[in-house]
Amino acid sequence: KKILIAVDYDAYAMKSAQTGFSLAHGINASVAIVYVIDRSKEVVSADLGITPDESQSVLLREAERTIEQYIKLYDGVDEVLRFTPTGIPEEEILNIAQQWGADMIVMGTHARSAIGRILSGSKAEYVVRHAKVPVLLTPPHMQ
Repeated sequence: KKILIAVDYDAYAMKSAQTGFSLAHGINASVAIVYVIDRSKEVVSADLGITPDESQSVLLREAERTIEQYIKLYDGVDEVLRFTPTGIPEEEILNIAQQWGADMIVMGTHARSAIGRILSGSKAEYVVRHAKVPVLLTPPHMQ
């Protein structure tokens, strides 16, 4: 019984964290949180003196802070593993799920329209299509 909760910096991730932790409590499962550091979000500027290493460091600190906040909000789990890989989020979520041996992945969705998914892609849709374990998606409007 291992639940992998995929989060990031946006408000939708809070719903998935809440759902994942509640489910873990209910079935006495182990929990891991994955926050993928998306290199496409890096800000590198020679003019401002921001190097790739400095940008990577900032993104890692943001990931660690975000994970800590979720863990504090949903206290009561004995141990929460933390993963902060760098790469393409949907691919890294699947990699971590496989490496850790997750039995389920919990993640949020932005509930975009079909046109929105075509234009911008959907991390959640990719994970659902390629996961080897069940994926529980939490919509943004969930109470």
